[in-house]
Amino acid sequence: MLSKKMLVADLFAFYGELLTAKQKDVLSLYCLDDFSLGEIAEDLNISRQGVHDAVKRATKTLEDYENKLGLMDKFNNNNRLLNDINIKMMDLSQIVDHDEKALRIKVKEVVSIVINDIEEMIE
Repeated sequence: MLSKKMLVADLFAFYGELLTAKQKDVLSLYCLDDFSLGEIAEDLNISRQGVHDAVKRATKTLEDYENKLGLMDKFNNNNRLLNDINIKMMDLSQIVDHDEKALRIKVKEVVSIVINDIEEMIE
């Protein structure tokens, strides 16, 4: 399971450009540069509590975007499907040298699965 900070960093990668400039600055230092709240406060000349509140509000905003748009979830699902397709294609390449009949059967099976995976990706 991803840590909360890593999850926020992933959400920031997807939706960071939708945040205000101040929120982007704070989350960039917090997630990408791994600054502490105190370090961010000093760097941006705001209170530690102000940094905490900004991180909390920006995180909530990013989570709301993901709940509404689901881009990160879709991206992760597509990566999983592409990985599955890659594994199936590697399986096919191992059969090629052994048995032509088995290859034809396996090709039909894999093509059907790949088509289903691609259809799921474009939904």
